[in-house]
Amino acid sequence: MESGEARYTYIVVGAGSAGCVLANRLSADPKNRVLLLEAGGRDINPWIHIPVGYFKTMHNPGTDWCYETEQDPGLNGRSIAWPRGKVLGGSSSINGLIYIRGQAEDYDQWRQLGNTGWSFTDVLPYFKKAEDQERGADEFHGAGGPLSVSNMRISREICDVYIKAAEELGIPATDDFNGASQEGAGYVQLTARNGRRCSAAVGYLNPVKKRPNLDVVTHALTHRVLLDGKRAIGIEYSVKGDIRTAHADAEVLLSAGAIGSPQILQISGIGGGARLEDAGVEVVHDLPGVGENLQDHLQVRSMYRTNDPITMNDQVKNPINKMFMGLDYLFFRRGPLSMGASQVCVFARTQQDMETPDIQFHLQPLSADKPGDGLHKFSAFTSSVCQLRPESRGHLTITSNDPADYPAIHPNYLATQTDQRTIVDGMKMSRRLSETQSLGPYVAEELEPGPQAQSDDELLEHARDNSVTIYHPVGTCKMGSDTMAVVDDRLRLHGVERLRVVDASIMPTLVSGNTNAPTIMIAEKAADMILEDARAN
Repeated sequence: MESGEARYTYIVVGAGSAGCVLANRLSADPKNRVLLLEAGGRDINPWIHIPVGYFKTMHNPGTDWCYETEQDPGLNGRSIAWPRGKVLGGSSSINGLIYIRGQAEDYDQWRQLGNTGWSFTDVLPYFKKAEDQERGADEFHGAGGPLSVSNMRISREICDVYIKAAEELGIPATDDFNGASQEGAGYVQLTARNGRRCSAAVGYLNPVKKRPNLDVVTHALTHRVLLDGKRAIGIEYSVKGDIRTAHADAEVLLSAGAIGSPQILQISGIGGGARLEDAGVEVVHDLPGVGENLQDHLQVRSMYRTNDPITMNDQVKNPINKMFMGLDYLFFRRGPLSMGASQVCVFARTQQDMETPDIQFHLQPLSADKPGDGLHKFSAFTSSVCQLRPESRGHLTITSNDPADYPAIHPNYLATQTDQRTIVDGMKMSRRLSETQSLGPYVAEELEPGPQAQSDDELLEHARDNSVTIYHPVGTCKMGSDTMAVVDDRLRLHGVERLRVVDASIMPTLVSGNTNAPTIMIAEKAADMILEDARAN
């Protein structure tokens, strides 16, 4: 079914966190013929399935698109790496596995912006539908869903102490960031099953990939959406240079992510007219919001050398310990190799009169210059902080009509005074944590930002020079009804029939936490809406 005349009910572009969900749910009805296109390859790299393997898959061209931003004024002109998954499962195959939904208020705000059906009450059933919670079902959690959510299979002294330090600052301990309240300090849960990564491909695609009405094509680079006037009729794509077309009898669904989906729209002639003309693309449908409203979480890492050899750095540098770590994982699926990107999170408020947390800490019982570079030879831990709801907005735009050319990504970090103040306040809170009675005795010295950064201006300058993405780009095909909205509240493209966008790009505002779980929820809800609309027609 890959010939030039292939016909399907639905074509899904992108087999990431959202696309795998759509492929599963839409192909459940044998009357629907579904084509799933993925520009990356199969998820056969063994490091994908070992939780700590993100060290090996990020910045690896075999599994990561390895995007880089344009030089950003807010980062003193730096360009930074933006990892995105280039493999079945998308970024859920290379991310840090942390399962966080965000705050109820995030989704209530989406509803207040005019998006009917997107309040927290509306979306909670879809979080529960997706979830296979290790602790069982309750008011906030589901069991038996495709996405396994499990407890951390390792604990460390420095992590326990960090939670106690947060309590000293008035931040309560918690064992569930996805329950009645997000605020608190505690161990995170992971999208893992029996100590192995549960990506969207593992949870949603693998169980159904042999369905006769589902075709999955990897190494499929989408060239453009095929249009008949203002109506989507299919996709033109290539596999290793071989140009192919596929026709959709019902709908074309873009799930290529916050970078890929707007890029595909733009090269198809859908977007802001001036931006398209600059790239040499004929304007088919002038939709100025495509590629705009870009948002991301920016993290600043604080690093602390410890007095005693109690961190992962010490274990890894000892060959015998490394061997035991491997055996522990091989036989029991536990130990350091079962770790996600962080073990502990803290959600806190920089100002006590705030209703909800506005910053998030990720604690790692290790230190490194960046993933893939190897751990430091000395004992240290890392506490990174990000602002949960940045005001800054960036954009991305294609640079040519060639689908293989990367778009220009302009994050526009730290562009507002609120964003600047919040990141500085977060760094100061990290420092206060390190000076508590609980954590202080463990800290030998602050390595970053270091004692030379004391004033607010010095801390902000450190952030501009050293901050990096925490891998949560969203918003570039935002949902809404204003002039810059790209899709409506049923994720249908404004002005083009039979074309939807279903991924993190539709978020009007960034959620207060990690973005994988919300993206899966979006796709679960979208699948229901797509099937409802099909029945209505």
